[in-house]
Amino acid sequence: MACSSCATKDGQPKGCKNNGTCGTDGCNKLTVFDWLSNMSLPNGAKPFNFVEVRFKNGRKIYFQNSDNLTLSIGDVVATQANSGHDVGIVSLAGELVRVQMKRKKIPTTGDDILKIYRKATQKDIDIWQTARDREEKMKVRAREIAIRLELKMKISDIEFQGDASKATFYYTAEERVDFRQLIKDFAKEFSIRIEMRQIGFRQEAARLGGIGSCGRELCCSTWLTDFRSVNTSAARYQQLSLNPQKLAGQCGKLKCCLNYELDGYLEALNSFPKTDVKIKTEKGTAVCQKIDIFKGYLWYAYEGEWMNWFTIKAEDANEMISLNQKDEMAEALEDYAIDDKKESAFDFENVVGQDSLTRFDQPKKSNNRRRNNRRKPQNTPKKQIRNKQGEAEVKTRVGNQANEGDGESKKPIQRRKPTNRTNKPNNRNNKTNPKAKTTDAKNKTSVNKTKGEGQNRNQQNSQKPNRKPKQQASQKPRAKRKPNTNKKPNSESENA
Repeated sequence: MACSSCATKDGQPKGCKNNGTCGTDGCNKLTVFDWLSNMSLPNGAKPFNFVEVRFKNGRKIYFQNSDNLTLSIGDVVATQANSGHDVGIVSLAGELVRVQMKRKKIPTTGDDILKIYRKATQKDIDIWQTARDREEKMKVRAREIAIRLELKMKISDIEFQGDASKATFYYTAEERVDFRQLIKDFAKEFSIRIEMRQIGFRQEAARLGGIGSCGRELCCSTWLTDFRSVNTSAARYQQLSLNPQKLAGQCGKLKCCLNYELDGYLEALNSFPKTDVKIKTEKGTAVCQKIDIFKGYLWYAYEGEWMNWFTIKAEDANEMISLNQKDEMAEALEDYAIDDKKESAFDFENVVGQDSLTRFDQPKKSNNRRRNNRRKPQNTPKKQIRNKQGEAEVKTRVGNQANEGDGESKKPIQRRKPTNRTNKPNNRNNKTNPKAKTTDAKNKTSVNKTKGEGQNRNQQNSQKPNRKPKQQASQKPRAKRKPNTNKKPNSESENA
């Protein structure tokens, strides 16, 4: 249950801003709904003079309203303590308190009954709030001192008294701890009266709270008040795997919820035969391998044929065991076996196709296509692309000419006679390159000298007669190399 003030506005939680203590006691731990609050008392009846007061982390105590103060749920009151006074919030009042005290067997008379002093003033509330703000820092420092003293204990929580005169340290330990030196160090460090109180691991989880493996708040911190013992036999009766990591809760003990359905399982198991009883049949002795409480089936297998299981109903198994008790052999398991085949589920037609997880995946291509059709590089220069296109066009032309020439008779190729251009001067060398002109005069003179030397060498080469090399008697004359008519003659190479 949650109160109306715990709503959100503009994305920000409103709440009563009590930092974990609800102002109306509607969303606290172990709260009780007062369903008798709207009912009026009969004539002449006096209201019950006890109220329930809640303190930190669900700790509740019943106090007597001896002064007949008008108290309602959510009022902050100053109550009696062993020394000084404490401050708490009224969580329940009226006739429902009588029912709760009767259920918990709390006496309404005696010398141990505590009383309510008054409604808390603003000064009492300020002292109480400042004391609560110190609890977290003190807890961290207290753990450091316990570690320094090498004590095998864990300080789980600290609670201040309302008048900030005493602090109660809650701790858990598997063994007995000698904390006499620890109390002296705490009193010296914090300058306050110290009280050490040992609690169990389940009480620690109930005080701190948390979320269980089921996704809900812990039962011990919301509604469960009595902690019954839980054994591993509860897991065996419910056919659960004995995995301590799954069966244990946040407290490190077995989960309390294992006892919730245990009675129902025990009642259902009464109709099943014991699993350690063997059945003697005409074919052999059968041994129980597995049971299913929900379906009411048992699985049996013959000795020596452990791989062949037969599904039998619980009624048939009880009948076969009763025959064995009368010294009679039961029929074979095949006569009682049931076809335990799963029924084919109805295949609905999904028009949208939202059930397919791979509907957005691209189909995989074969490796052969990847090898043959490799992607071209993206960042190829334009010159390379043009050269490739030109090569492709030349190949297509050559292929077409070859195809055309297959049917026709091959004609002799008329080769063009080479022309001797050695006597012609090299006009390219005579021309001056405009790009070579620079502002520096030295560069100009050096360029002109190199050009003049080049022209003189070309003229000398052209005036020399072409001499044939002397052939030796043993060597045969070399055949003249036919010039390639397809390529144009390069004047520069010939002059060189």
